[in-house]
Amino acid sequence: MLDSAVRVFARHGFHAANMDEIAELSGVSKPMVYAYLGTKDELFVACLNREAGRLLESVAGVIDPTLPPDQQLWRGLRAFFAYVGAHRDGWAVLYRQARSSEPFATELALMRRRMVDVIAEKLAAALEAEGRKVGEDELVTMAFALVGAGESLADRLADSPDEDPERTATRMMNAVWLGAGQLLHGEKWRPAPPAPEAAP
Repeated sequence: MLDSAVRVFARHGFHAANMDEIAELSGVSKPMVYAYLGTKDELFVACLNREAGRLLESVAGVIDPTLPPDQQLWRGLRAFFAYVGAHRDGWAVLYRQARSSEPFATELALMRRRMVDVIAEKLAAALEAEGRKVGEDELVTMAFALVGAGESLADRLADSPDEDPERTATRMMNAVWLGAGQLLHGEKWRPAPPAPEAAP
């Protein structure tokens, strides 16, 4: 029933999704859907929680804290994009449908913040392993940037059936790690000083 619901919500959006279609796809009666999964709102939350759980488990399951930071990030990115490639409807429910409707948007924001906190924690550990300490605000900013970039590429992947999740992960790794690797070694980009004003 949840698989059918995810498919219908991804196809039509929350408001246009029809419980009759979900029941028909599930091969059960509409009263059975209500009996097992509750109202449409409750059903959507159940779909949201299941897909979020799948995503977090797939990423958390491959992170090995004994590996170097770049390998931890690489494994996490590969698992993340593999999830999106294998569950395009689930991604649509998680990051497209839930974003546009309350109370689901609040629930999604909380899930997103948990992911940001985990990434910031991993970055802090990687920096400490290199003998460096960076302020919490800087770490959280970088974590938000990583999550935002990952979500944008995941949206692109979900819309492109021929796109390879591994290739997407490699592209993001190259874009991110070259900067993160320099940060680990204490390098920072700074804007050029303003040019002196010309004399009148």
